[in-house]
Amino acid sequence: MSVSQLNSVLEACDLSTIPGRRDLAVLLLLSRLGLRASEVARLSLDDIDWRSGLLRVNGKGGRIATMPLPNDVGSAISDYILHGRPTSGSRTIFHRVQTPCTPFATATPVILIARRALKRAKVTGTRSHHAHIFRHTFATIAIRSGVGMTELAQLLRHKDPDTTRIYAKFDIEGLRSLSRPWAGVVL
Repeated sequence: MSVSQLNSVLEACDLSTIPGRRDLAVLLLLSRLGLRASEVARLSLDDIDWRSGLLRVNGKGGRIATMPLPNDVGSAISDYILHGRPTSGSRTIFHRVQTPCTPFATATPVILIARRALKRAKVTGTRSHHAHIFRHTFATIAIRSGVGMTELAQLLRHKDPDTTRIYAKFDIEGLRSLSRPWAGVVL
């Protein structure tokens, strides 16, 4: 997605409603931190260190990473917790809105939130309408901001740095600057 499309998706969350507050927090975690849908679904109240501004992410393969929690993401999460999250014995942050208000147990609710948000914002021209598009958008924005592939691999918590190369193909402008003229033609 373009930055303007991402902003449209985030702005389409109705913060006067519980689903809107929850959805904004979920979408910010996907887009500002590049989390996977399953990582968002599994987030627990115990994963946030509010005083230090840190978020513990339980990632693929049982790997645990600690990431800084940006102010806007922390504000959205706290807004949902204080003004929307149902009373629950579960430590899982995100819950269903409709009865029964059970905590997210799989990535499916996060995927559905992302799909509905993209549809609500009328995002077109993307190859995908899945939650993973937010991770790709995060990576593309990072690359365009000058983040190197090694640093991006760390941010995305990739076990194999070669996996991060997939994200480079989405930065067409950056790739153009690296291309060399061939047979008198410039990309």
